[in-house]
Amino acid sequence: MPIADKVAAANQLNEFLKGIIRLGGFQLKYRITVDPSWKTTATGIRRRFWSSSRGLTARFCWRAMPKCLRSLELLSTNALRLHAGEHGKVSFDCGNQRALRLQELRTAANVAAEKVRRTGNPYAFAPMNSRERRMVHLALRDAADLHTESEGEGRERHLVVYPKDRAPRHED
Repeated sequence: MPIADKVAAANQLNEFLKGIIRLGGFQLKYRITVDPSWKTTATGIRRRFWSSSRGLTARFCWRAMPKCLRSLELLSTNALRLHAGEHGKVSFDCGNQRALRLQELRTAANVAAEKVRRTGNPYAFAPMNSRERRMVHLALRDAADLHTESEGEGRERHLVVYPKDRAPRHED
């Protein structure tokens, strides 16, 4: 179901999180922010909810990142009854971990790109979730001499960087 009222959805998310925190016995403070550039369209909202966490349990979130926050995101998207394509509209962060992870992935993408250029051999990343694979794809999208592709199934899905002339040929 597309989100028609972002403020009502933020309030619904707040009530859901208060229940999770109370029932889980967490000592967690959070703030929900509706992105100011969030625009309503015929299909819903384009941007995301952001929730920043701090407090005693924030240290737990920091160590258990990213699994803990991804789990909360999944529960929250289910509570808001969002379709799979809309799951990116709810995003949690703790201690600026998302920005740090994005920088880490960009650095890894650049290192992999240089290795592929130097050796001419493909480079396979360790398995990662779809959001992280997308970040690497985007980090390398302007590299005209390289091609990126996600391969594998389920938890083993990973990204491979190929030289443009050695990219795999798939039969349809």
